Amino acid sequence: MTTVIRNATIIPMTEKGLLFHGDVSIRNGKIHRIGTVEEKGTEEIDGSGMIAMPSFVNCHTHAAMVLMRNFKDGKANLQDWLAEIFRIEDKLEDGDIYWASKIAAAEMIESGCTAAADMYFNGWNTIRAFKEAGIRGIIGMTFFGDGKETEQRLQTLPQRLDEEAAGSDLIRIDAAPHAIYTCTRETYGAAADWALGRGAMVHTHLSETRKEVEDSLREFGMTPLEYLDSFGFFRTPAYLAHCVHLTDSEIERLGEIRSASVVHNPASNLKLASGYAPVAKMRESGINVAIGTDGASSNNNLSMIKDIGLAALLAQPRLSAYDILSMATRDGAKALGLGSRIGTLEEGKDADLILVDTHQVNETPLNDPFSALAFSTDRKNIDTVFCKGRKLLEHGRLLTIDKEEAIAKANEQWEALLRR
Repeated sequence: MTTVIRNATIIPMTEKGLLFHGDVSIRNGKIHRIGTVEEKGTEEIDGSGMIAMPSFVNCHTHAAMVLMRNFKDGKANLQDWLAEIFRIEDKLEDGDIYWASKIAAAEMIESGCTAAADMYFNGWNTIRAFKEAGIRGIIGMTFFGDGKETEQRLQTLPQRLDEEAAGSDLIRIDAAPHAIYTCTRETYGAAADWALGRGAMVHTHLSETRKEVEDSLREFGMTPLEYLDSFGFFRTPAYLAHCVHLTDSEIERLGEIRSASVVHNPASNLKLASGYAPVAKMRESGINVAIGTDGASSNNNLSMIKDIGLAALLAQPRLSAYDILSMATRDGAKALGLGSRIGTLEEGKDADLILVDTHQVNETPLNDPFSALAFSTDRKNIDTVFCKGRKLLEHGRLLTIDKEEAIAKANEQWEALLRR
């Protein structure tokens, strides 16, 4: 089957400012042709008034935390918020995580995102939900505690996750040590070694709050980045969530570590009063910077569009709209080690792409499509979504998830969780 999108404004995200009008053909899950497509497709899509571009890559989230959306808001800082959240997380069961992950997948698809790096408990449930939804999942095997606890996890979790992921090339398992304040040095070392042995990557929180940095200086005599660097953690390719409180010397050091990327989470960081990462300075230092939503309990949604807009506002005037869109597509794919497969529209790459409807009041007049995407676009503009050539959303309607069922089940799980 060949799908041909015709007469669209194509933004391939291969070079700054590049856009052109033309066609895109999709065959066997790949982008087959871009430009003028003469062959007739099995399916023909009128792209008039649409922007065709790569779908968004969410490089840091906790999908199942949608259950805690709009819950315990208004806390003074991350630590106070976590104290409330940890109590709920102690009661989580598989059904909670599965149905919450379904809601998360639906929300991401509706906002143009088809790849997510997730870090949460009992990830086999999230794998199942993501496979059914048809999106890419880079699932973090979580690590907490000391070496003994880590050894116990390594005896059971990899097999359980691998079994659920079997048969899908859209799922990868990475190591996800939570943070330096919940994991020991031994745990970080074991996580890095496990990832290296599998050819995987490591996903962790880093320097999210000023308190985290101050506590690290008090305990280790080093900042969190310096601490991880001191025992060779960055021998493993890594993507580091937040990095709000880095010194200039740390930014310079990260720029030298070509295997590490930073994931900017503007909505979550602002909501939890953590500050926001110096993204322009990072990019100028050669750091690859991506964008993530974090969890819906601290955002309170999983819309990459919202975080793109916030990132664009916070980076003015040093970064252009194209720069921000690159962080959400091309640079996000690079951060997850997927740059050869997704993140740009190029012939031979996987057909992960979206059609953005600009024939709407919030996009009129269009003028600059890049600015429109960064500052004006909303979820209602996401018309059609493909992941590896499979259509997940058509004219705003989900095709792979029964949304009403997912909403009802997620509400049931939450109510039951509150009674436990």
